[in-house]
Amino acid sequence: MVHTDKDHRLILRRIARRVMLERGLLPDFSKEAIAELDTIRSAAIGRPPEVRDLRSLLWCSIDNDDSRDLDQLTVAESMQDGSTKIRVAVADVDAIVRSGSAIDGHAKHNTTSVYTDALIFPMLPEKLSTDLTSLNLDEDRIAIVVEMVVSSDGMLKDGDICRAAVSNKAKLAYNSVAAWLEDAGPLPEEIGRVEGLAGNLRMQDQAAQKMKAFRHEHGALNFETIQTRALFDGDEIRDLEEHRRNRAKDIIEDFMVAANGVTARFLASRTFPSLRRVVRTPKRWERIVEVAEEHDYTLPRQPDSKALEQFLIKAKGDDPVRFPDLSLTIIKLMGAGEYVAEFPGETAPGHFGLAVKDYSHSTAPNRRYPDLVTHRLLKAALSGKSVPYLPDELEGLARHCTEQEDAAVKVERQVGKSAAALLLEPRIGETFDGIVTGAAAKGTWVRIFHPPVEGKLVEGFKGADVGHKVRVQLVHTDVDKGFIDFKKIRPRRRSRR
Repeated sequence: MVHTDKDHRLILRRIARRVMLERGLLPDFSKEAIAELDTIRSAAIGRPPEVRDLRSLLWCSIDNDDSRDLDQLTVAESMQDGSTKIRVAVADVDAIVRSGSAIDGHAKHNTTSVYTDALIFPMLPEKLSTDLTSLNLDEDRIAIVVEMVVSSDGMLKDGDICRAAVSNKAKLAYNSVAAWLEDAGPLPEEIGRVEGLAGNLRMQDQAAQKMKAFRHEHGALNFETIQTRALFDGDEIRDLEEHRRNRAKDIIEDFMVAANGVTARFLASRTFPSLRRVVRTPKRWERIVEVAEEHDYTLPRQPDSKALEQFLIKAKGDDPVRFPDLSLTIIKLMGAGEYVAEFPGETAPGHFGLAVKDYSHSTAPNRRYPDLVTHRLLKAALSGKSVPYLPDELEGLARHCTEQEDAAVKVERQVGKSAAALLLEPRIGETFDGIVTGAAAKGTWVRIFHPPVEGKLVEGFKGADVGHKVRVQLVHTDVDKGFIDFKKIRPRRRSRR
């Protein structure tokens, strides 16, 4: 049936809450957590003598236009030998959210914030995540600071960690910063108001681009996927907006990858365990080889991240418009990431897609529980205290965080599909070009190009595999379940002249 209710926000919010519960996630904070929150009055936690004062540096945050939970700040410093010192300040959420508290219990259960098109379910109450534990503009905060020295060729030379007082000098947004960096837009007013910040951001951009190039030379994979969110006209969905990578996002991505590596190696140097984020060697490498062959490229028969990166670079140059579709294909074939506990003397599998062995999540503690766990380990190591988690406890947390993150992704996807179904409801019977994004016993999935929506191929799926281009007809939608069904049809024949 076609929904006559035009309040699409209300429909999606109802669906989002239902799906959260179905996936075992908590949409609301408990009475105990709310009561505990009422006792937290400010972010004033004192400044122990070992905490450095770095408030005078040109710290800034770069995030989405509407982000209010600011987890990290960045700043650059030029060194005499031509290298660049990068500092990443990460909110010290643990200073307020204590282990074992009711608020921590909610965060530990969900393990992540869940972002849907109509409603955000924050891991921490907004009084904390968007205020007291957020690195907000012109607010003094205690942070975990990762210091990294990057050589002129982009190699990470050195890294260290400390606690420090910091102050955000400018709250910036990805799109406007990227437009300026790419000479496609004016200098954002927020940058112009802070003397020296424009030059510092140029330095950060140059360092990030060099780091990115260095990582890709050593096998990091250059993906570019299409991410969408619903655009509303009042309360009615009118379109899906695509989000793509840009230079400002590169700054944060490359700095965070490096900072997470420094964090993992720091804990290992102190003989501390850690939670690692890993993407194992692709199980469907043989299909990745076939996809490359379909693009007239030969990959080795054994998994090789450097060779795969060279294929991706060539494919992007040959067909930049379709490259996001190829990226999605390869990502699906590589498999999902997971958390594992690593203990002194052991070696975690590493992250195939990032071409790194040492990688932990530590830069978003307002949004991800593994990052909060990592901060507790870091602070114990910095202060000379014992490990705050038992081995079995860490292994259990790794499994739980992986499971809950998977559940959160499914909630976001399902609500996204409900939003797409609302948009496509009036278009039953229309035909679209698309690409197969999933093929397994449980079903075959296809993503159409315009609008960029994924649905199930319910007819004509025999022989279809990931990466195949198809023409499909929309045959059914179910907004409540987030179902969008297509059937494969024959491509239109070109007329002869």
